[in-house]
Amino acid sequence: MLRYTLMRLGIFVGCLVVVWGLVYSGLAPRGLGDSNGLWIVTLALLLSAPISFIVLRKERDRASVQIVHRVDRMKANMEANRSQEDSADDTSRAQGQAS
Repeated sequence: MLRYTLMRLGIFVGCLVVVWGLVYSGLAPRGLGDSNGLWIVTLALLLSAPISFIVLRKERDRASVQIVHRVDRMKANMEANRSQEDSADDTSRAQGQAS
């Protein structure tokens, strides 16, 4: 999961550098007034999203499998805890009725 996040961040930073270079060289339009920084970040996000979607498909699938395994493990732990609580409750009720 961390690998996917770092790769996605790397693609964004690469796009940010490219867009910054294009804006300051005059090949891409500048933002309005003082919004130039926001304009550059927005363009970089718009470029990096589809690139990440296409390039990181395998890594995203791998991260998804890890998340599914983690969620399944947590569900199993919760069910085990729930059954422990049920058996402890049943035992205490049986002891209360025997007294």
